[in-house]
Amino acid sequence: MSVNDKWMLPEGIDELLPARAAGLETLRRDCLDYLASWGYQLVEPPLLEYLDSLLSGMGQSLDLQTFKLIDQQSGRMLGLRADMTLQAARIDAHRLQRDVPVRLCYCGPVLHTLAEKFAGSRNPFQLGAELYGSADLSADAEIIRVMLGVLQRASLGQVWLELGHVGVFRAVVEAAGLAAATALDVFADLQRKDPSALEAAISDGQVSAELGARLLSLLELNGDASVLARARAQLGDLPDVADALNDLERLVAMIRAFDGGCQIHIDLAEITGYHYYTGPVFSAYIEGQGDAIAKGGRYDNVGAAFGHSRPATGFSTDLKHLTGIVMPPSKAAVRIYAPALDAIDDELAQRLSALRAEGAVVIHRLEGSSAQARAMDCSQEIVRRNDSWSIINVIE
Repeated sequence: MSVNDKWMLPEGIDELLPARAAGLETLRRDCLDYLASWGYQLVEPPLLEYLDSLLSGMGQSLDLQTFKLIDQQSGRMLGLRADMTLQAARIDAHRLQRDVPVRLCYCGPVLHTLAEKFAGSRNPFQLGAELYGSADLSADAEIIRVMLGVLQRASLGQVWLELGHVGVFRAVVEAAGLAAATALDVFADLQRKDPSALEAAISDGQVSAELGARLLSLLELNGDASVLARARAQLGDLPDVADALNDLERLVAMIRAFDGGCQIHIDLAEITGYHYYTGPVFSAYIEGQGDAIAKGGRYDNVGAAFGHSRPATGFSTDLKHLTGIVMPPSKAAVRIYAPALDAIDDELAQRLSALRAEGAVVIHRLEGSSAQARAMDCSQEIVRRNDSWSIINVIE
């Protein structure tokens, strides 16, 4: 590697310069304070764990996204976390072991072997919240409310909420007795919104005409809440589908009760995470962004892999991505240029401590540096005048 190339970072690995790093930190603190006000307690899972723990249960879907290495002490395989959801579930199930509802939140960097989208980041800064111990839809409604509150703090403008339910797809394929491998193929076709692939599966005999018609109908069942009535007319003869639609109807009513202006979109073919989600799923979108800016859903019994099966629901988002869309309003502090440390007396030292305690940023001149206050982005300077220290405004 040449000297000129040593500054380069691996593809998809990025870093934040001061202004955006400050914006992310401001948003992180604001969001964590907001989550704490709802009773969500912060946990700090490790960046590195044994691989079999990281990939337990629903974590198997993260296998390809997980960087792997060998522990030099134990000889066991380790993984760098690609997602903190399962780590929080491990903490709830194994470390806390409570039988009452538990609310946890987390925030920190994760690493992906591959970017999830073209030119995307492989080192997101994940923030999430999980609610364990309640199978009632009120828990899902709370998580959605909390997610919307987090997004409000990012000043993103109007948010569209998309709702789905994996129970609808699961009920259709189970009623048809579809083999697991074929079900996964059909699931992939639905995710691509590809009716031609589904039609090919029908003509090839992989899927019956009746089942094919039901699956194709899922692609059309999207729109406002009136979609639920159409879905009942087309699929409501399957009891599990009827239950899932009832769940969505109740969830929509609860969301509208706490946020009458929320734009809700139903999409019964949107079942990302079918492998591990067990009930309602949801994603948040804003204008100008093709991908979801936050997402989550119900994933009951995730703690079974750690010896304590619990119903669970939660969401996560990437704060780095959010600050790349809209920079959070900065809490600008006054920056004051002060003499070098070896040129201050006790009076000035006490005054500078008081200024810092009040929120000001105090930058000391360094011996040997000719930089003036303005060059150091300071709008004020503290100088010695008439045997006392005075703060003056710096003239442009």
